[in-house]
Amino acid sequence: MNYKLISKILGYILIIETAFMAPSLLLSLVDRDGSYNGFIIPMAISLVLGLILINLNTKKKSLSPRDGILIVTASWILVSLVGAIPLFISAHMTYIDSFFEIVSGFTTTGATVISGIESYPRSVIFWRSITHWIGGMGILVFTVGLLPKLGVGGFQIFKAESPGPVAGKIESTISQSSKRLYIIYIILSAALFICLKIAGMPVFDSLIHTFGVLGTGGFSSYNDSFMSYPGNAVHFILSLFMFLSATNFTIYALITRKKYKEILQNDELKLWIIITLGAITLITIDLFSKGYPSLLLAFRDSAFQVTSISSTSGFANADYDIWPSFSKFILLILMIFGGCAGSTGGGIKVTRISILLKLIKREMKKATHPKAVIPVITDGKVLSDEVVLGINAYLGTYFVIALVSTGIVTLSGVDLITGFSSVATTLSNVGPGFGKIGPTKNFAFYSDFFKIYFSGLMLLGRLEFFTILALFTRSRHRKDIIKL
Repeated sequence: MNYKLISKILGYILIIETAFMAPSLLLSLVDRDGSYNGFIIPMAISLVLGLILINLNTKKKSLSPRDGILIVTASWILVSLVGAIPLFISAHMTYIDSFFEIVSGFTTTGATVISGIESYPRSVIFWRSITHWIGGMGILVFTVGLLPKLGVGGFQIFKAESPGPVAGKIESTISQSSKRLYIIYIILSAALFICLKIAGMPVFDSLIHTFGVLGTGGFSSYNDSFMSYPGNAVHFILSLFMFLSATNFTIYALITRKKYKEILQNDELKLWIIITLGAITLITIDLFSKGYPSLLLAFRDSAFQVTSISSTSGFANADYDIWPSFSKFILLILMIFGGCAGSTGGGIKVTRISILLKLIKREMKKATHPKAVIPVITDGKVLSDEVVLGINAYLGTYFVIALVSTGIVTLSGVDLITGFSSVATTLSNVGPGFGKIGPTKNFAFYSDFFKIYFSGLMLLGRLEFFTILALFTRSRHRKDIIKL
């Protein structure tokens, strides 16, 4: 493995994290909230360590797939370890709680151990929330755009970092792809911020919720998320942008190029729209028929919670834990499904569900035509056996980890619903769940052991299992080096 080059890249990532902490430090100084030491110390640590690492001499400018996996895994752990320091010092939290909170931020999960967030300094709230925006697109996707300056290609990092079964490129090079993705990300962020401001939300709160929605995170500057937020405009604006944030960003690149035929052929997008509209309709009917105050309110809350859970944002404008069982069942399914591949959303991903349905359909046909050769086609293209096998392996791994983890978590004494939803919501990077971790509650009651365990699940879910699990397998291939 190319340890010197790996260390050099990690150094750049630490310096980037230092830069992202700077606005929080500035806000602390402006507000004179006394929390500036909580940012100066980790910024100094990451800057000094980063400068040491980037000055390592390395002649070898190639990365193996295993190198890329190690960079991705080490980066997420490293930025979380450093990123937890501001909460540890300035928010007077234990380091374990701080680590859990920041891992939840960077992985865009939104699970929290904090009660009464409005009492915290704005600088702490800002740092906690901007981790969603950083982690949403991936700090490594940003870094990949800088790698050509080092004479290093970034495909192995981009592939390990990108959410979904296939790491797609929207430009001729990975560097151009990462830059294009960030341009789209910034444009959507600016559009949401402007819409929220026009709708009457204060500037600071608009910024905080822009970070949370575009990163599909869920951290809010309000104690009860949006349960007490007046009117309908903000609720519908957020619903729209949560849906857009969990849509494959390649779609937006195709729109800019006017490739509408490819968009119409996209099977994942079609299923994503069907799932979202279908879930909103079913829950609206269920709520209204069970005595919800009005049809408009039922539709508003249904649209908000469906897009929030399916996008894995995790915001709440109602206590859905007291909703009818049918509505909660739909939300639980959406929690597992998640958003689209190539988006900031978590979960299994809609494209895998789409391909799984095609596989089921194929096997049903082969039951009556056993000798028939029936390919699996998506977006007008035949999927290779390698991709299909990878999807089956991913789904199997997800449910094995979910079931085993549920058993482990129930050892803490929680009920089965709380245990399973705690696992599902951290593994799918959603945030709140059901039972003792419902939208009006949090993870604070769990012991330090389980907070660390859930942090691991959040990282596993964000990096889609194999990125981390592959590090624990023994490589037998010495010639897997790819010159980039």
